Amino acid sequence: MTTPIHVGLLGIGTVGGGTFEVLRRNGEEIRRRAGRAIRITTVADLDTERARRIVGDGAEVVADARAVIADPSIDIVIELIGGYGIAKTLVLEAIAAGKHVVTANKALLAVHGSEIFEAARRRGVAIGFEAAVAGGIPIIKALREGLTANRIEWIAGIINGTTNFILSEMRSKGLDFGVVLKEAQRLGYAEADPTFDIEGVDAAHKATIMSAIAFGTPVQFARAHVEGITALQAADIRYAEQLGYRIKLLGITRRRERGIELRVHPTLVPSSRLIANVEGAMNAVVVQGDAVGTTLYYGKGAGAEPTASAVIADLVDITRLHTADPGHRVPHLAFQPGAMAETPILPIDEVVTSFYLRLVVADEKGVLARITGILADNDISIDAVLQRESGEGEKQTDLIILTHDTVEGRMTKALAQMQALPTVLAPIVRIRKEELS
Repeated sequence: MTTPIHVGLLGIGTVGGGTFEVLRRNGEEIRRRAGRAIRITTVADLDTERARRIVGDGAEVVADARAVIADPSIDIVIELIGGYGIAKTLVLEAIAAGKHVVTANKALLAVHGSEIFEAARRRGVAIGFEAAVAGGIPIIKALREGLTANRIEWIAGIINGTTNFILSEMRSKGLDFGVVLKEAQRLGYAEADPTFDIEGVDAAHKATIMSAIAFGTPVQFARAHVEGITALQAADIRYAEQLGYRIKLLGITRRRERGIELRVHPTLVPSSRLIANVEGAMNAVVVQGDAVGTTLYYGKGAGAEPTASAVIADLVDITRLHTADPGHRVPHLAFQPGAMAETPILPIDEVVTSFYLRLVVADEKGVLARITGILADNDISIDAVLQRESGEGEKQTDLIILTHDTVEGRMTKALAQMQALPTVLAPIVRIRKEELS
């Protein structure tokens, strides 16, 4: 009988506990697929008492992660510690020790992925990271293998469940951001410190990884444009709905002639699109390929067992290829290391998109003409105009404008000119709009 593959687990929090449980429950099914049993034999966690309560007598528990890495019987190390610090050190040490690594650490890979993948290539080991993007949705495998015949044109994803829950609640209940955030924290959808989620950083980590795989470039998180949802107002969600759109926090990466767009920000999406109807804490990713057309991947983006599903899928892949020649494994970023491209990430001013604008203006003759004149002078064409009472009295009104596609830098210049008008009474709201067609 083939001997089991031995796995060491670093960190047994929510996802680690889920991974241990799913492996225990579905072990025989997984063995039949992988060709040999997969067993977590050692768990490292600083809280050894809690770890022992989770694993019982199913695995050895230690406090020192390096003891796992040094154990010659361990074939694969799962890193579920998170962050950029000790996690990076331990992953590199595991690689140096000849261990394959499975990680759910999107922050680590988005910032230091190029270094980690190169170290793994030199040592001949594999890095599995399906769980790093969109939880249980197998989007990494789809991009890296299932769509390998395609020239990927663009990706747009709801890849942070916390922000999607908040936006869904703001839309359905008409509440402002701050009120819904407190409710999300009470229900456990948002952390006590939700900064990485609500400021778009978590989504940008994931978009960075998908972009590198889609276009065969190094991971370049530092060049991503990142905006969160903290400034969104209930009024704009309501107006978007009246115009046939919903606002989602999207991670977008798109191939352009002069480079690659990589951006995360609130986005108006036509309400007829499937992705616009993804509600609550669910995730969804749309991928446009030249041969396959549009594909949609939907499911739970977080949680113990959905994420464990992705961790174990990587364990199975590595188990199947454990003894294979490293040169015949699927490349970490889909493209062969020598074929990676240094395609530039475009600065936000060079991005092409359309816009939703909301201006609070004096309710007097000639205001609309001056504003549309500024847009025309900057070669920005208008798709639709909506005028609504602002609710702040009869002497001002909300002016909502949808534009056609334009270069962002051109819009920035036009906005500065409009903001300088004495009849524009408040900071102009600008939200990007994507048709995703």
